[in-house]
Amino acid sequence: MALAVSAVGWYRGGLEIALIVAITMILIVITGSLIGMSLPFLFSKFKIDPATASAPLITSICDISGVLIYFSVASKILSS
Repeated sequence: MALAVSAVGWYRGGLEIALIVAITMILIVITGSLIGMSLPFLFSKFKIDPATASAPLITSICDISGVLIYFSVASKILSS
């Protein structure tokens, strides 16, 4: 996914944009996988029904963290 998105970023915005999108895509996929995997276990540890960690909750948390990751990576790369 990162390779395909970085190709589009390179075509439309140049090398910096391609690098930002590729790094961001990799970090967001890893973060989303870790959140989706660990949230039900965390809920069961706190004696909360793991079904509460359903797709809408995980998706919302991943979307929020994804936006934060994107802006962090973009600001670090573009400010240097």
